[in-house]
Amino acid sequence: MSSGSDEPCWYCVKTQPKREHVAAQHLRELDGVEVFCPRLRYRKATRRGKVWWVEALFPGYILARFVLSESERLVIYSQGVRGLVRFGEIVPPVADEFVSVLRAEVAKGRDESDEVETLTVAPRIEKGEEVEIASGPLGGFRGEVVSVLPGRERVKVLLEFLGQPHLVEVDLFSLLLPRKPLP
Repeated sequence: MSSGSDEPCWYCVKTQPKREHVAAQHLRELDGVEVFCPRLRYRKATRRGKVWWVEALFPGYILARFVLSESERLVIYSQGVRGLVRFGEIVPPVADEFVSVLRAEVAKGRDESDEVETLTVAPRIEKGEEVEIASGPLGGFRGEVVSVLPGRERVKVLLEFLGQPHLVEVDLFSLLLPRKPLP
C-alpha cells in the first residue's frame, strides 16, 4: 500500500502497450474512478494511401482519479493495467491543475465529430512558408508555398529548377513542414 488520503486524486496509471483505450474502458466501469485517456488523431501517408491514425497522447499511460486507499487494488488488477507509477513505495498524485489544463487543450483542439478525449491534429501550412519536398521525383527540392488547396490536400509550391522558377502542385503529405512554435 502507499501513502494516500481519503480524498480522490489523479494518478498516473501504467497500461499494457497499445492498450490504453482498453484499460480506460475497464477503469470507467469501476465505481469512484474517473479516467482521462487523451488520444491524438492524425492523417498519415502510407503505402496504402493516406489513413487516419489514433494513438495515445502518452503511450503506455493514462490518468485516473480515485481514492488510493479504497480503489488501488481494483485499479491495478483491471484489464489492460500494468500498475501505478511509483517512486519506491510512494504513488505520487498528479496535480489537478495539470489535468484541467490538459483537458481544456484537448477540448479546444478537437472537431465536433471527434470523441471527447481525442484531439485531431492537422498539418498547418501557410502561403509564403519555405518547405522541402520529401518524396517523389522532386524529393529534396526546396520552395515557397504559393497557395494552399485544403479541399484537395494539395499545395502549390514555387521551385527553382534549371535556373527557372516553376510552379508545381504537390500533395500536402509529401512535404517536410517547418517546425512552428505552439501558440
